[in-house]
This record gives sequence, C-alpha cells and structure tokens, in this order.
Amino acid sequence: MVNVMDLPEEEFIYPGTRACAGCGMALIYRIALKALGAKTLITVPASCLTVLHGMQGFCSTKISVYHTPFATTGASASGILASLEDKGLEDEITVLAFAGDGGTTDIGIQALSGAAERETNFIYACYDNEAYMNTGVQRSGSTPLGVKTTTTPEGKLVHKKNMPKILEAHGIPYVATGIASYPLDLYEKFKKARDIHGSKYFHILSPCPPGWGYEPKDTILIGRLAVQTGFWILYEVENGILKLSRASSRYLDPSKRKPIEDYLMAQKRFSQMTQQEIEVYKTYINDMWADINRRIQNQD
Repeated sequence: MVNVMDLPEEEFIYPGTRACAGCGMALIYRIALKALGAKTLITVPASCLTVLHGMQGFCSTKISVYHTPFATTGASASGILASLEDKGLEDEITVLAFAGDGGTTDIGIQALSGAAERETNFIYACYDNEAYMNTGVQRSGSTPLGVKTTTTPEGKLVHKKNMPKILEAHGIPYVATGIASYPLDLYEKFKKARDIHGSKYFHILSPCPPGWGYEPKDTILIGRLAVQTGFWILYEVENGILKLSRASSRYLDPSKRKPIEDYLMAQKRFSQMTQQEIEVYKTYINDMWADINRRIQNQD
C-alpha cells in the first residue's frame, strides 16, 4: 500500500498555471504525472486542461503535450502509439489521454470507443467536472440530476451517464474511478495502470469551484463529501473483477454514509432542488450500492 513517503518529490507541472483557484483537475493532473513519470506523452482536447497548459507557444508541463480538436482524443492517442510502435518505443513511453467529461462522455466518445475496441495500449483519464466548464457551464452527459447550468436553468432532468460501465463493456483490462481528495488511492491506481497492457480507463470526479458554486478552499472537503455520502464510489475493475477502494469499502454499510444533503447543499448548483428530488437521489445512491454489492457477492 502506498504512503505519502512513496510519492516522488519531482513535479512535472510548473508553478503559476492558468487554472482556477481550487481546481480539482489541476490536482488530479499533478498526481497522475507523479505516478506515470517523465517517460509519458500526453494528448489533450479542447478543455480546461488546455487553459492550464497556457497560451500558444508555452506549456506548463515538463512533459510533451499534443493538443487536439474536441472529438479526437482517442484517435490522437492511437496515432501517437502507432508512431511509438514504428520506432520500437511502445514499451518505454506511456501514452496518456486526458480529457474532460464533455470531451469524453459526449463529443469524444466515438474516438474513445474505437481506441478501446482496437485494444490500444494507452491510459485514458476523464476528469469529470460534470459540465462544459471551459465554455460557460453548459450541461454535459455527465451532469447530475437537478444541476443548474446555463443550458438547464431549471435543473437537469436526468441522471448522469455511467461512463465507467460503458468502457467496462468494451472488455478492457482496467477501469478505475478516483478523486483528488484521496490522492494516494489515485496515485496507486495510475501506477498500476501504467504496467497493464491494453486500454485503461479512469473516471475521476473533479470538483470545480466556479461551476459548482463553493469556495475554492473547500475542494478537498467537497470531494470527501462526495465519497462519504456514497454519491461517488471509488473502485477498480481489473479483468472483470471489481474491487472497492479502501476509502469507499466502509460505505457498503448504508448506516456509515453521511446524508446526501451534506453534499448537495454545499454547492450552489443544487440550490433549487426539491425535497422530492433529494429523495430520488437517496434511491439512486442506494441502487448504485446495491449493484456494487451484488457484483462483489457474485465474485466470491
């Protein structure tokens, strides 16, 4: 098990990026690069991460980054890997695709699905801030029920898309969820994924202060509440076998979960939710956990 002393001191992101204060994505990116190391090539679509990288001609990382159009992340990763294979470097360099939920669950799903179907040997990480934050907070397929965005001013009417299950259905060897509020869990999963051959998919909840409506200092707190209320379940699926992460395993017992209201009411984006919608959330969370529990029981 990883402890804080195992983390490398080297940083792969220069200080002074253009990310917002309290940005969950910036923390996720920092942890991922620490786990994967210098021998990594990154491809990124239009997203908040392109803002973090900086204006044209500059880049805030010490690692090479290829910026691509919104829909092409999976395809560009496939092309990068093909070039490495042509040079005999595919076993030396990790190909990392890093995209937001809009560029993954919506605009980029075709290219990602194609890459996974071809068994492309890369890591794809979706940092899920649950809307198109970089273009003005429009709803995405990953926006949760009841969330107020500029395109859902009365609140979104349906639950978010379950992207990890969609990628798991492709038969890839590794799928994992994560969040920056539990950095050692995230670091350990990226380290593991680096050494697995084939397509690896991460879906990482990424709290966003301006888009979610909370103070930047509370990013870690919001992320922990997401896990502690059972809204965000930390797990990994390796070759079809699901394993709950340590931070989430205790919440199989519903009595140990915090009330979902603690998470929802800490964010302005949920401020107009009705009690009826909150009850829907309670059922939604219980159903998610019941499905997880059935899977675990059937594996035994």
